[in-house]
Amino acid sequence: MDTKKVAFYTLGCKLNFSETSTIARNFKNEGFTRVDFDEFADIYVINTCSVTENADKRFKAIVKKAQKTNADAFVAAIGCYAQLKPNELADVNGVDLVLGATEKFKITDYLNDLSKNDFGEVHSCEISEADFYVGSYSIGDRTRAFLKVQDGCDYKCTYCTIPLARGISRSDTLNNVLKNAKEIAEKDIKEIVLTGVNIGDYGKGEFGNKKHEHTFFELVQALDDVAGIERLRISSIEPNLLKNETIDFVSQSKTFVPHFHIPLQSGSDTILKLMKRRYLSNVYVSRVTQIKTVMPHACIGVDVIVGFPGETEAHFLETYNFLTELDVSYLHVFTYSERDNTEAAAMSGVVPKNVRAKRSKMLRGLSAKKRRAFYESQIGSYRTVLFESENKAGYIHGFTENYVKVKTPWNPDLVNTMHRITLTHIDEDGLVRFDFL
Repeated sequence: MDTKKVAFYTLGCKLNFSETSTIARNFKNEGFTRVDFDEFADIYVINTCSVTENADKRFKAIVKKAQKTNADAFVAAIGCYAQLKPNELADVNGVDLVLGATEKFKITDYLNDLSKNDFGEVHSCEISEADFYVGSYSIGDRTRAFLKVQDGCDYKCTYCTIPLARGISRSDTLNNVLKNAKEIAEKDIKEIVLTGVNIGDYGKGEFGNKKHEHTFFELVQALDDVAGIERLRISSIEPNLLKNETIDFVSQSKTFVPHFHIPLQSGSDTILKLMKRRYLSNVYVSRVTQIKTVMPHACIGVDVIVGFPGETEAHFLETYNFLTELDVSYLHVFTYSERDNTEAAAMSGVVPKNVRAKRSKMLRGLSAKKRRAFYESQIGSYRTVLFESENKAGYIHGFTENYVKVKTPWNPDLVNTMHRITLTHIDEDGLVRFDFL
């Protein structure tokens, strides 16, 4: 009997990538063969995202792509958008199965019959039932692994649907995180990126209760002692949960790298309050100051939202000027988009879409300047680079520990290897060239 082929497409965040990878391993254990999404497959699984409008629209295009490759293929939608709007996805032409937040990890249980359905079949729990934890990590896709340590969120940010899509904050047990980290280390993966919805909240719900069994700082300390890991990177962490003890520890760490991604969302305290963020701009400044005091070469990335309801030109300029003066390295700019069942969707002071677009463009321009200035500040320094696995137009790319992107002519022997280098100059693409030491 022929083995069935399965292909995956992941939209959205690092957390989704780690979960797709775990679900793919479950398929492999059930006897399926994994193929690339643009290849012929019996089943196409699309892991969805609901953070931006774009992700919603892209879903339909991806379903069409799968159908073009195999019109008879079984198409399943899982993930955040599948939890929030299961019936909407089930109505998309070609979709056979939609699984919500808890069901996605048991997808193979729903695949007894792979014949096409006239209508998409929905299995989606009430989000209050998403109260148990499923550990995940990604391997085999990249030179780094995304290790999930936490899921869900108890915050009530007025623009965000993630608590509706992923449920309450809950964590993996410390022992299981360490076990997964050791498994990754044994597979010759050089870098692990910690991921979750709100990773600074790590420890809450570790054993199914609401109290913290461990803290994020204790997690960081324990992971630093795992043998065989070259690099550990903290992905996005809330400024109110990034404590000085963690920053100071990273500055002395054997494996944690000097790179932080800290969501700001707005530099205006008025807007931060409307967003129901759990800090004001002075807290953000103090975190950046502490990082740069103990690690002057650290890279700091910032999430920022433009066009939130009530954001006047003055509020926006407050954010723009705040970021201009702040010693950060790059921005991830999100244009606010209304999401159903959020407080912000009903707020007054709606910012016209053309104004949102203009503000977004201004901040993207500022980000390019910030990144260039950060790269220039690193010229002449000695760093360690981890090379990626892709040949991009005859070049191989890599990242230094402090997230400077470098490139050199393609050499397959460099894939997934680490080298000491000296950063020499910035090329016409805005990437950094180097000499091997």
